Amino acid sequence: MNTMKDYIDEAEKALLHTYNRYQVVFDHGEGVRLFDLEGKSYLDFVCGIGVFALGYGNKEYNDALKAQIDKIIHTSNYYYNVPAIEAAKAMKKISGMDRVFFTNSGAEAVEGAIKTARKYAFLKDGKTDHEIIAMNHSFHGRTMGALSVTGTKKYRDPFEPMIGNIRFAEMNDPESVKALINDKTCAILFETVQGEGGVHPAEESFIKEIRKICDEKDILLMLDEIQCGMGRTGEYFAWQKYGVKPDVLTSAKALTCGVPAGAFMMTEKVGTHSLVAGDHGTTYGGNPLAGAAVVEVIRQFEDRNINDHVKEVGAYLWDKLEAVKNAHTDVVDHRGAGLLQGLEFDHPVADIINKALDKGLVLINAGTSIIRFLPPLVIEKSDVDEMIDILNTCFE
Repeated sequence: MNTMKDYIDEAEKALLHTYNRYQVVFDHGEGVRLFDLEGKSYLDFVCGIGVFALGYGNKEYNDALKAQIDKIIHTSNYYYNVPAIEAAKAMKKISGMDRVFFTNSGAEAVEGAIKTARKYAFLKDGKTDHEIIAMNHSFHGRTMGALSVTGTKKYRDPFEPMIGNIRFAEMNDPESVKALINDKTCAILFETVQGEGGVHPAEESFIKEIRKICDEKDILLMLDEIQCGMGRTGEYFAWQKYGVKPDVLTSAKALTCGVPAGAFMMTEKVGTHSLVAGDHGTTYGGNPLAGAAVVEVIRQFEDRNINDHVKEVGAYLWDKLEAVKNAHTDVVDHRGAGLLQGLEFDHPVADIINKALDKGLVLINAGTSIIRFLPPLVIEKSDVDEMIDILNTCFE
C-alpha cells in the first residue's frame, strides 16, 4: 500500500512544481473536516480557498450532480441546456444583474469582464486605447488578462509585457483613483473585499464615491467577487451590504462548491452595448453539470438561510479573533467581514500555519504575515471554539 510519502514523492516527480505544497495528502471530507490517507482528521478553515462553502459529503449536492451525470454532462454552447438556463435565472435573482456568461474559472470570468469593458468603450468611440484602473495589492487570477489587472508586481514581472493600458490606484483611496482617470478610462475594477492581498474590505465611502464617478463619466464599475461573493460576507455578494450595484460582476469558487466554474454578469445596458456573437466563447462554460451545481448551491443557500448563518457565526468568529489579537502583542491587526477574516502579524506566519496543520487545523495565509480564515459557510460556533483553542497552542 502506498503511503502519503510515496504519493508526495510521486507528485514531485510528475507534477509541474508551481506550488509549494503542504506535506499532506487529503483523501476525503465530511462536514467541515478533511481526512488524510492515514485517517487523521483536520478542521478545515480554508475550504479549498473559499470553494467548498456547503461542506464535504453534502448528500443533496452530491445527489444532484450524480443525477445530472447520468443524464448528460456536456453539449457545447451551440445548443441550449436546461441546467444552464435555470442557473442563469437563479444567478440573476440573487445578484440583481441582467445577463450572465458562465466560464470555467474565476480567472476566465475576469478575462470576460475585461473584454466587456473594452468592447463597451470601443462601441462608444471606435478607439482601442482605453484604460482600466485596478487596485494595488489586488489579485484577479493567473491568466494573462487577469494577471495584468493584478496589483502585485512580483506576480507580473516574469511575464511582461502584460496587456496594456492598465493603471493601479490604492484601495480605499478615492483620490488616487481620480488622479488616474482620463478620457481613455473605460472601467474601474476591484475586489469588494481583497482576499489574497491581505483581507481588506472596501470602505463604504470608497465604493460609493467610485460608483458616483463611474455614473458621471460613463465608466464601468467592475467588482470581482470570486472569493468574497456567494455568502462569504453574509450577503450573496459583498456589494449588497453597501447597496452599490456594479455594472459588471465576477463570481466563481463557492458558486458551484467544487465543480470548476465561474461567471461574469452585467446590467442590461452593458449587455446590449458590448459583447455580441463571435466576440467571446467557451467550450465547457455553462455545461449541464456546472449548471446543475449552481442551481443546487443556490437552492441550499435559500433553503438553509446560509447568509443569516454566516452573519451570526461570522460575528462570533470576529469576537474570538479580536480576543486573540488583544492577547498577543505580535498580532498587529484584525480585518475582514463575515467568514472572510484575517489576522496580521509582525512576522511571517508560515510557522504558525505548519504547527496548526500538525495539530489538525487547516489554515492559509494571505501574504507572508497574514493568516486568512476562510472556512465552510456551514461551520458552527463550536467549530470556531475548536479552531481558536488549536490556534492558541500554536503561539506557544
